[in-house]
Amino acid sequence: MKLARLTLSAALAVAFSIAQSSAAQSSSSPSASQQQSAVRPSQQPGPDPFAGAPAAKSEDVDSIDHVLVALYAVISGPPGERDWNRFRSLFLPGAHLTSTGKAADGSVRVHPNTVDDYVNRGGAYFLKNGFFESPIHSRIETFGNIAQVFSSYESRHALGEAPFARGINSLQILNDGKRWWIVSILWDEERPDNPLPKDFATKP
Repeated sequence: MKLARLTLSAALAVAFSIAQSSAAQSSSSPSASQQQSAVRPSQQPGPDPFAGAPAAKSEDVDSIDHVLVALYAVISGPPGERDWNRFRSLFLPGAHLTSTGKAADGSVRVHPNTVDDYVNRGGAYFLKNGFFESPIHSRIETFGNIAQVFSSYESRHALGEAPFARGINSLQILNDGKRWWIVSILWDEERPDNPLPKDFATKP
């Protein structure tokens, strides 16, 4: 009986040790379902970055040159409403338009806008004022699906007038395999202390 009790105790100890080892392995090693749930989110597609944009005219977005033509054309005209649906269709949802310059005291001013900000502010101005903006010279550089454009411009209140402002638009543009999208526009105006570079001051 004593030997039997010792044998039984030893067997229980071994069984307990095996159970602890299994539990430790179980807690440290994720199950197949846990592994699947850990992997699954990274395999799921994210939100569509192009959702919500109005349908664009194919001839407006099939090349970088055509995007520039459409951009300048859609904001230009005599006093009145602009085709803001066409304007919005050129931009990636979430795009920004940012102006920068110098105040009278020499401080740098920066005004970031969403596309809707520009529509609301620019729209109110265009209703009462003629505005015609045209490119002087555009330099395009591309890499893969992205493009950087430096486009100098001149702005007029009416066709045939001398420009009241000149500057450079810096555009970042993306190709999604189907069309080109404007991701952002950043611009600064010409000033006495900030003249247009020679290459951008005259039409080629």
